[in-house]
Amino acid sequence: MRVLGIDPGTAMLGYGLVEEVSGELRAPDYGCIRTGAGETLPQRLSVLHANLQRLLDVHRPDLVAVEELFFSRNARTALAVGQARGVVLLAAAQRELSVREYTPLQVKQAVVGYGRAEKAQVQLMVQRILRLGAPPRPDDAADALAVAVCCLHRRRLEEIMGGGGGDGDAGRG
Repeated sequence: MRVLGIDPGTAMLGYGLVEEVSGELRAPDYGCIRTGAGETLPQRLSVLHANLQRLLDVHRPDLVAVEELFFSRNARTALAVGQARGVVLLAAAQRELSVREYTPLQVKQAVVGYGRAEKAQVQLMVQRILRLGAPPRPDDAADALAVAVCCLHRRRLEEIMGGGGGDGDAGRG
C-alpha cells in the first residue's frame, strides 16, 4: 500500500509518500512544492496542480491522504488553503484515486497518541515510525508524512475491525 500524504498550502504544499512493505512503513520520497511569492493565486494553483500531477504519475500511490482544513483566525489564509486542497482533490480525481481526509487532531492522535501534541513531538514520532536518520524537514513535509502514516494506521485498524473504508473517504459515495 502506497499513500501520498498532503499538507496543503499555496506558498508551500508538503507531500510525503509512505509505503507499507511487509508490515514496515517507509518513506521513499517527501518534500515541498513551493510557489513564488510574486505569483498570483491562479498561477500558484497552476504550479501546485502541475507538480501534483507529476508526483502522482511518478509514484503511483494507491490513495491520497490530505489534512482537512481547520478554521483559522485569518480568513484569507483559510480560503487559500481551501483552494490548495481543491487542487489536491482535483489532481487525485483526475487519476481516479480515492482520497482520505483527516483533521490535525486525528493525525496527531494516530502518530503520537495525543491529539494536542506539539509539532516537534509529531516530527520525532514520524522520524521513529519511518526510521529516518533525522526529523523530516521542512515542517510541511513532516506534516504530510504524518497524514500518510495516520491513513495507514487507520486502514490497519479498519481491517482488524472488519470494516470498510468509509472513515474520511472523499473518494467514495
